Amino acid sequence: MTDSAHIASGHATRPIGGGGGKIFGFPLRGFGLVSSLLLSFASALFTFCVTTMVAIFALLIYRANGHAAVDMAISYRDFGFPASLVVLAIALPLFLTLWIRAKIMG
Repeated sequence: MTDSAHIASGHATRPIGGGGGKIFGFPLRGFGLVSSLLLSFASALFTFCVTTMVAIFALLIYRANGHAAVDMAISYRDFGFPASLVVLAIALPLFLTLWIRAKIMG
């Protein structure tokens, strides 16, 4: 049956994905609690790794230009960890809100 036949017969169809929007092609609807928590912490971990890597390379370039030795702990203590906490503070409420909204509407 086509969509118009479903609608005419009283069987309304919903689009795949539920029309909840997408980020990078991933639907923002249908996450469970565990999935929401996993995505929040995974995004924070990814941010920590990338920010720490960029900070390490920046410190290496700084040292290669003739400056004094630098403690590499700065890269994760002052850059990676705070950046991951910011992303976690944004991602956790976002994904939990999406989960709660799906529970209420679903």
